[in-house]
Amino acid sequence: MSKFWSPFVKDLVPYVPGEQPKLTKLVKLNTNENPYGPSPKALAAMQAELNDNLRLYPDPNSDLLKQAVAKYYGVDAGKVFLGNGSDEVLAHIFHGLFQHDLPLLFPDISYSFYPVYCGLYGIKSDPVPLDEQFQIRVADYAKPNGGIIFPNPNAPTGCVLALEAVEQILKASPDSVVVVDEAYIDFGGETAISLVDRYPNLLVTQTLSKSRSLAGLRVGLAVGHPDLIEALERVKNSFNSYPLDRLAIVGAAAAFEDREYFEKTCQLVIDSRNKLVVQLEGKGFEVLPSAANFIFARHPQHDAAGLAAKLREQGVIVRHFKQERIAQFLRISIGTPEQNQALIDGLGEL
Repeated sequence: MSKFWSPFVKDLVPYVPGEQPKLTKLVKLNTNENPYGPSPKALAAMQAELNDNLRLYPDPNSDLLKQAVAKYYGVDAGKVFLGNGSDEVLAHIFHGLFQHDLPLLFPDISYSFYPVYCGLYGIKSDPVPLDEQFQIRVADYAKPNGGIIFPNPNAPTGCVLALEAVEQILKASPDSVVVVDEAYIDFGGETAISLVDRYPNLLVTQTLSKSRSLAGLRVGLAVGHPDLIEALERVKNSFNSYPLDRLAIVGAAAAFEDREYFEKTCQLVIDSRNKLVVQLEGKGFEVLPSAANFIFARHPQHDAAGLAAKLREQGVIVRHFKQERIAQFLRISIGTPEQNQALIDGLGEL
């Protein structure tokens, strides 16, 4: 703490991102990155943009990318918002849409970003417990609120909510903004973007970090009613008018256009996930049903922290959380078949 700080800073509880080790020989299954590289067409588009034009500012509206997203999802470009990763998009959402008298609702086991943003922007919250199977109970959200946000699939559980259940939440809170945070939707869920035209209170966020393998590029988006998009644009242009650089705009647009590569790599991850679940269950693990590029698993006879330490000794890193309800779970990102086998080998006999 310093005398130079603004008073509120001392009370902030910052987010702690997943470990990014400097060693390259580790099997890194802790931060849900895609094990396969970006679309070759995205890489080619970025390489072509590496020229003297970098002396010029990028398009502040990122129209090329907005049009690519709009075309992909069959929506009007005026319903698309873009930001420097979905984290920034979410920060603008909290700042611009969730500062109300009633509390914000989100699952008690979810992104640890949510309470961090509440602390940063002074937003009251009322975390809603997941049920005993770590699923979202739709009925629990049908109460007065200043907004609702939940990941779908949820993180770190990987459990997905059907589109009909999402619609029930929307119908129960027509006067509140409902944000469906779809970072992992392409690995087994159904996007709620199809509902945007029917529900003016719905906002759907996504990222290119997972299914499009561009975590290092930092591109996120939101799709919703133009009134919601306008609020985000006002916040963005009061903060940073140029969140996406020239490389990000062309690379992300090309990634959306390359459907064939996207579908192929998503299916590879899904197939590997299904195989890994069978292998872990064969070792006695309980694995929650996952529609994400990770699984959430616990072993009834072995402490999760001990298993994580054992794997680290074998050069395999997974994510362990200390939150009481999930302290005996490990979140394991889906890697290549070779990386997944290294995990199985590292566990050894249990």
